[in-house]
Amino acid sequence: MLKQGNVFKAHEQVAERVMDSMSLEKEKGITIMAKNTGIQYRGMRINIVDTPGHADFGGEVERTLMMVDGILLLVDAAEGPLPQTRFILQKAMALKLPVVVVVNKIDRSDARAPEVLQEVYDLFINLAGDDADIEFPVVYAIARDGKATLDLAKPGENLLPLFETIVNHIPGPDGDATAPLQFRVNHLGYDDYVGRLAVGRLHSGVARPNMPVIVCGADGKITTGKLTQVYQYVGLKRVESKEAQAGDILCVAGIEEMNIGDTICNVDKPVPLERIAVDEPTLSMIFGINDGPFSGRDGKYVTSRQIRDRLMKEARNNVSIRVLDTEVPDRFRVVGRGELQLAMIIETMRREGYELTISRPEVVVREIDGAPHEPVELLIIDIPETCMGAITESLGPRKGQMLRMEGPAGGRARLEYRVPTRGLIGFRGQFLTLTRGMGIMNTLFDSWQPYQGEIPGRPSGALVSDRIGVTTPYAMWHLQPRGILFVGNQEDVYEGMIVGEHNRDNDLDVNIVREKKLTNIRAAGRDENIILTPPKVMSLEQALGWIDTDELVEVTPKNMRHRKRVLAAGKRPKPSKKDKDED
Repeated sequence: MLKQGNVFKAHEQVAERVMDSMSLEKEKGITIMAKNTGIQYRGMRINIVDTPGHADFGGEVERTLMMVDGILLLVDAAEGPLPQTRFILQKAMALKLPVVVVVNKIDRSDARAPEVLQEVYDLFINLAGDDADIEFPVVYAIARDGKATLDLAKPGENLLPLFETIVNHIPGPDGDATAPLQFRVNHLGYDDYVGRLAVGRLHSGVARPNMPVIVCGADGKITTGKLTQVYQYVGLKRVESKEAQAGDILCVAGIEEMNIGDTICNVDKPVPLERIAVDEPTLSMIFGINDGPFSGRDGKYVTSRQIRDRLMKEARNNVSIRVLDTEVPDRFRVVGRGELQLAMIIETMRREGYELTISRPEVVVREIDGAPHEPVELLIIDIPETCMGAITESLGPRKGQMLRMEGPAGGRARLEYRVPTRGLIGFRGQFLTLTRGMGIMNTLFDSWQPYQGEIPGRPSGALVSDRIGVTTPYAMWHLQPRGILFVGNQEDVYEGMIVGEHNRDNDLDVNIVREKKLTNIRAAGRDENIILTPPKVMSLEQALGWIDTDELVEVTPKNMRHRKRVLAAGKRPKPSKKDKDED
């Protein structure tokens, strides 16, 4: 759309996935932050906002839907509607936004566009409040080649059918330029030259530079200020504007004290808009300082004040998370939408130079009618036919209930489960192992259900270093039969650091820094040949799912370690004889 909207010059080098500008987005291959752009078509301006598809980043979707007039619902011609498709469509229908369905990748060898369109109709019927909601235009596209068509039998040549469908079916803004100024803040940013930036839609009135305004905040709070700059988005650039009309998506500067959801109004007649409402978070983690022996080696920001300030800044810019103080001054509870969202926050802080420790994720429990309720998620997995037995077996102890099974067709099957959020913590890594990397897994918050009992934790114990030092091949070679090691040769370790996974269900304190004693007496036989197995390296998401309740993940700019909450072996609680007998 950007190319055919003449945003780029003929000689300009264009990167793939230009809207995914964050380094994490490029690495993970997903959209994390919503971003907006604009193109010109037939003398009209079309504002486009690219939103994340993953349900963990649903806060981005919810705040974005408040500043658009319609949505393009993108569906893969082979995969069909996924949980995130349902999530976005449900939110759009609640706001009465018109929908244009785009069935993409119709050139895939396994494309099944007619069947996918029927699945989309079924989804609309399931969510629709009346018959008018299930009437929508359909565009078939090959986005990579820049082609679209309204008829599968007629190959497309360009994206003109898509542009025409947008113009004909998505209404223009209904704001009144003569009415008082109303600008809702949907996103916050910062510029080194002009300071704090606010991005949002101008619902009514006119915005100009040097215009005095009033900011209507939460709980009736009112502050005064002045718009020093007004910007509009042209392609991927932010361009200064002398005047913006109602309906435009803008970026304004000049007001330092504002939050997402605030309304910028006229001084004479301040009329605030409805604040942005998002779904309640379902998962929490404890963020704390790095109090281990290696604290301060890698990072620039290690104190609790620096960590708290950074988390509060994140909470101001991200409406779907909350930061709460705990009884311990250097520990903070961060409540969010899911494991992936919180892991992205940790990874971003790590790259910025922070050192911190993270606890195992815990679900948020609600009291409903006097009984504890926990979040339950809808799990949809697409797996090879040969893996169905292993996946079904692994979801049983996690309290998974199968709702539907499709296939197997073409060697693959699609299973739909309802699983407690607790049961999905750490499941992604196991899922990839069981499917040999060939499975596709998607989740979506479903509902709050009564607490469903205990879910078995990690079946294995941990190998814990009992002293500080540097790992040696001699010690590691003798520990290999005990389990799987997480550290390699000549790595620094300390007392209480987890260096491997025990092949039994108990923790084992080990000496991984032991060296071979040398003497001046000649041995009768030769030394044994030491062959070390490469260590198991976990991603941040895998590490958060692996640790137990008495363990933490230590994150620094250069390293990620597993450790016990209590480092000293003598101070750690030991399992009682009764617990051992029960095991």
